[in-house]
Amino acid sequence: MIKLTAVSLLLGLMIVAPVSAHPPSKLSVHGQAGIAEEVTAFRKALLEAIKAKDAAKLRQFYAEDFTHTHTTAAQDGRDARIVALLAGDPVIETAPVEDLKIRVHAGGWVAIATGISPIIAQSDGKTYAVHWTTTYVRNEAGWQVAASHATRGREWKN
Repeated sequence: MIKLTAVSLLLGLMIVAPVSAHPPSKLSVHGQAGIAEEVTAFRKALLEAIKAKDAAKLRQFYAEDFTHTHTTAAQDGRDARIVALLAGDPVIETAPVEDLKIRVHAGGWVAIATGISPIIAQSDGKTYAVHWTTTYVRNEAGWQVAASHATRGREWKN
């Protein structure tokens, strides 16, 4: 009975210890602002790679397991997204943005950007206010786009 209790306690600690061993550090407001600036610079570099049609750089900028969920609920992976970017399809990466917000999480390793962009729908040719979310992750090589999601809102009024 004592052995069983000791083994159970040891197994419980093995499960809990990794989770609580290294909690992400909380960044100061200044630290969060610095990360937001990094992500803003990354977004500009991404746009430049799209304009230059630099497929190799785009592959580095998007995580291997990247997914984008369209306003139609269709999903693309990294390669399909890069094809759309190179083809000049109307996408959130190249559209002007209003109400951009960048929130920093996980001690500066994850950033979530939200915004609203005018996007022309290929289905009807109208421009809609597309509300989007993009998740960026930082690794040893720098920032990457991990996921994005777009939701079509009202028709865009200038």
